[in-house]
Amino acid sequence: MTELSPGTHVVPLDAMRDAPPGTVGKLIAGTEMRIVSLDDPGKDLPAGESGEILIRGPQVMKGYLGRPDATAAMIDTDGWLHTGDVGHVDDDGWLFVVDRVKELIKYKGFQVAPAELEALLLTHPGIADAAVIGTYNDDGNEVPHAYVVRQPSAADLSEAEIMMFVAERVAPYKRIRHVTFTVGVPRAASGKILRRQLRERA
Repeated sequence: MTELSPGTHVVPLDAMRDAPPGTVGKLIAGTEMRIVSLDDPGKDLPAGESGEILIRGPQVMKGYLGRPDATAAMIDTDGWLHTGDVGHVDDDGWLFVVDRVKELIKYKGFQVAPAELEALLLTHPGIADAAVIGTYNDDGNEVPHAYVVRQPSAADLSEAEIMMFVAERVAPYKRIRHVTFTVGVPRAASGKILRRQLRERA
């Protein structure tokens, strides 16, 4: 993040072989981090639980020039910068970033991370690619909606099969409620899913 001039974590050279897949590294010296609950921002979470990543240290910006309201929204009175990233640490201190707060689907008071469902969908042998966004059902609730690209060998893969596959592996509130089959998932050059395009399509 440019607001963090620009980093907070690194994979130490002497630990590269031990770094677990998917980690962004360990906290650098002189920097503090908190993982706080998405439902209760004052509550710190233990290792293994995902929440918003907060950072405090000498690399944190002083603020946005001429934008005191934007500064106050990002940096609290104790100096913690709210990154807007969702992540967790393991027992050894490795950080994993799993999603963005603004991308979370809010289903009946529960927070659902699209990236978690996407990672699960990609373990299905019949799915080549997938993206998940929140759409609204007839009751006005935001629900997980999956866009799925079938493998060429899985032309008969159905919406019901995918929904059952996910339902057997996640908590009830995380279940996929709608599936749309597509020929491709829109992505930026970096590989990031362009969820805005999917929302417009929905």
